[in-house]
Amino acid sequence: MGKIYAIANQKGGVGKTTTCVNLAASLAATRKRVLLVDLDPQGNATMGSGVDKNAQEFTVYDVLMGLTRIENTVQRSPEGHYDVLPSNGDLTAAEVEMLSLEKKEYRLHKALAELTAPYDYVLIDCPPSLNMLTVNALTACQGVIIPMQCEYYALEGLSALVDTITTIQSVLNPSLKIEGILRTMYDPRNSLTGDVSQQLHSHFGDRLYRTCVPRNVRLAEAPSFGLPVIAYDKQSKGALSYIALAGEIIRRNDPKAPEVPAAV
Repeated sequence: MGKIYAIANQKGGVGKTTTCVNLAASLAATRKRVLLVDLDPQGNATMGSGVDKNAQEFTVYDVLMGLTRIENTVQRSPEGHYDVLPSNGDLTAAEVEMLSLEKKEYRLHKALAELTAPYDYVLIDCPPSLNMLTVNALTACQGVIIPMQCEYYALEGLSALVDTITTIQSVLNPSLKIEGILRTMYDPRNSLTGDVSQQLHSHFGDRLYRTCVPRNVRLAEAPSFGLPVIAYDKQSKGALSYIALAGEIIRRNDPKAPEVPAAV
């Protein structure tokens, strides 16, 4: 098994699902074998990958409940060229039902350990809250990628998330770390954007990705077609930014990998 990253932020609307889908497609475009785990009951990452969440016999809910094996559930993103562990509204029930299960925090960890496919990267799209699903993601992963906007309230939310990660690290997953901070909906013309970026750099150093994801119409349109932006408009600023992010992540894991320019 390769690297497992949770895409997480307790604040909603910061680009978690957008990042998960488009990073998965960008990594796949570099010939990496990728699995996207949709751990949000809304199923947006599933639909955004071109997989119909309402047409699935099995979903991540069945996997977490031990009703089926993960290999029976994985679907292929037709245009993204990566695999998807789909989700839909059934997953809402898991948040309550898991509370009575043995080793409830490790259900996803156990399922991923049973994977036979040799993935280079597993990306977990987390719900925008700290619940048992998010705890499962943080327990199963090696690192957390945190998408965030460069605004004041986002900094407050980031502080709470860092505290949560520290708690999970001390109690459930000693190998857990913050893999990187990704600035999303980035507008360099805004003075607050520069101020927040400076604070992030001073606090997180090289864990702050050089790549910034701008506000981009193509990036916003792509999910309605069930496509990652790289398949919708690969020349758009949104697509280029996620390709650059994939390059940064690959290079962190393999310093000999070719350099990919940062995108803003």
